[in-house]
Amino acid sequence: MNPIKWKLHWQILLSLVLSTFIAGLILPHLSEDFSDFFIHFFSFLGKFFMNALKMVIVPLIVASIISGVMHLGTEKGVGRMGFKTFLYYSLSGTFSVIVGVVIVNLIRPGVVTPEVAAAMLGTGAENSVSQGLLEKVEGRGAADIFKIFLRMFPSNIVDAATNNGHLLGVITFSILFGAFIGRLPTDHRETQQKFWDSTQSVMLKLTDCIIRFAPIGVFGLVTPVIYDTNLGDLFGTLAWFLLTVLLALCVHLFINLSLVLKLVGKVSPIYHFKAMAPVLLTAFSTASSSATLPLTIDTVKERANVSNKTCSFTLPLGATVNMDGTALYECVVVLFIAQLYAATGQVALSVGDQLLVVFLALATSIGVAGIPAASLVAIAVILPAVGLPIEAIGVVWLTDRILDMCRTSVNVFSDTVGAVVIASTEGERPYESVN
Repeated sequence: MNPIKWKLHWQILLSLVLSTFIAGLILPHLSEDFSDFFIHFFSFLGKFFMNALKMVIVPLIVASIISGVMHLGTEKGVGRMGFKTFLYYSLSGTFSVIVGVVIVNLIRPGVVTPEVAAAMLGTGAENSVSQGLLEKVEGRGAADIFKIFLRMFPSNIVDAATNNGHLLGVITFSILFGAFIGRLPTDHRETQQKFWDSTQSVMLKLTDCIIRFAPIGVFGLVTPVIYDTNLGDLFGTLAWFLLTVLLALCVHLFINLSLVLKLVGKVSPIYHFKAMAPVLLTAFSTASSSATLPLTIDTVKERANVSNKTCSFTLPLGATVNMDGTALYECVVVLFIAQLYAATGQVALSVGDQLLVVFLALATSIGVAGIPAASLVAIAVILPAVGLPIEAIGVVWLTDRILDMCRTSVNVFSDTVGAVVIASTEGERPYESVN
């Protein structure tokens, strides 16, 4: 078989296997100078690919949402599809958090001896002193939840798109812009529609060109992570925590979302998993919903046969506000840390406190930027609200990158499920050509 003709998801999977082989078996046996050189080169490839993806995110989001909403506006369907979209996001996020709370209370990974808990919390405090982490969490509190909603209406839309990375404001502006295009006189509306439709076509072609290099970019992103990960520490003290998060993510992915696909979307979950394989692998590798968005839109349109109208409205919105895996992870982390403090006889969360954690996890996950490690900021908002110190985040710092890759895959897959389900309820027939 000619590798050039392999499908994209097989090429990405091959790059993951190669990165594991090289980082785990070859680089550790080379001299330090050679290893450092290769790691820096691979990091360059990964960053180059990520920068290329990030370059098209804002123009693609703006063009896609405006194009989708302005057509909905002419059909008077913005309100109906918007209601369905937010209903799906709300319910999927709620069910994911419930799964996280139930499983962390069943497995109870933080219920250990006082000595082990004290040692872990001490190590966490030391880890959290790193300047980068302190900058992310310093001054965070429950009041930050209100700032999430303020970011929907930034005072400077250009600054929100470039410097702050708050795509929620960009999305809000694009939705309003597209909606009001539908209220223009016919000649002006047609001019706007031609411009934004053609702009979206250009962005999709540019995105498709960048995505062709995904296997190389994925290799460059994953290899340094595997090389720098201390597997002994990773699967030692934090093994039960790691397994708890992974099990909760799997339950939501393979049970909750699959049932929604089958019962509401009338689509085979197995077929949808196969069709979305490139999206899942890219999300896992980049640990970024936003960076994966160009591929998500392209794959859902081409492989799931979902209309451009539905993709353009649901997927960019989902990449920012639909964070099932992130909300689940936030809940598990906070309750895990609470269990450790309870083991030392300091803090024990009541049922009411756990319900507060559920609410805060859902609220903060809405505004979490689709970038790696952004959930640490959200966790820093939740911990003080339930009487836990922010420094305790350091306990899970070691595993965050690996779990970030896993929960991002769940986030993005939930977006694709939402697009398919909403398309089905709108009278479209996803996968009609193959089902």
